[in-house]
Amino acid sequence: MGKKILEINNLTFNYDNVNVLENINLSLNEKDFLAIIGPNGGGKSTLLKLILGILQTKNGKITINGQNPTQQLSRIGYVPQNTNINTSFPIKVIEVVLMGHISDKKPFFGYSKAEKACALGALSQVGMEDFANAKIGTLSGGQRQRVMIARALCNHPALLLLDEPTASIDVDGQKQIYELLKELNKHMTIIVVSHDISVTLNYANKVAYINKFLTLHNNISRFSTTPQNGHFCEVELMQMFRNKNV
Repeated sequence: MGKKILEINNLTFNYDNVNVLENINLSLNEKDFLAIIGPNGGGKSTLLKLILGILQTKNGKITINGQNPTQQLSRIGYVPQNTNINTSFPIKVIEVVLMGHISDKKPFFGYSKAEKACALGALSQVGMEDFANAKIGTLSGGQRQRVMIARALCNHPALLLLDEPTASIDVDGQKQIYELLKELNKHMTIIVVSHDISVTLNYANKVAYINKFLTLHNNISRFSTTPQNGHFCEVELMQMFRNKNV
């Protein structure tokens, strides 16, 4: 068992006194790959915001490397679903990646040589180093997503969170993104919110189904299709399909 990266204990969170998440418990170690699935409005994005420290816990506790999430921001990488990049804005790929540095220096010319070298290294990690000086608007959706991942890598995160990283990307692009995440997973813990269950199960070693409550599936390559505590979701259905075709 590796070092514990994330721990959530007895977490309950509500908006306007209506529980969105209830009694959530989750523990992840280094190099775990967790896929989060569940219906829209089930609490997936809320959980990510709590892990990121964007929302504050009211009942329960979240720790990253044993500390409050706000104390570990430099160790968390985040790729949002909506990257909010204006593709018509004449900004270069390298400039987008440099934004990933947690720094008080905003102008691009204010970044140090070390930070620029780090950004180029991050682009190399995602196979986009040859596009460093290209305009972000000239890239395909899959290429832009790789740039967003490179931006998140600038912090050298121990934990990388991605919200629907393959949304609006074609099938080949989806596979390339997940193959990239598979490589990154050798060095960091990854959490992916995804609806691409058939793809995700090929890469994740844990799946959390969230619909107010959380049901965790461990070691899914050896997963049993017998429902537990009355729970039955897409993971069981996909595993049944796989077993039928073995």
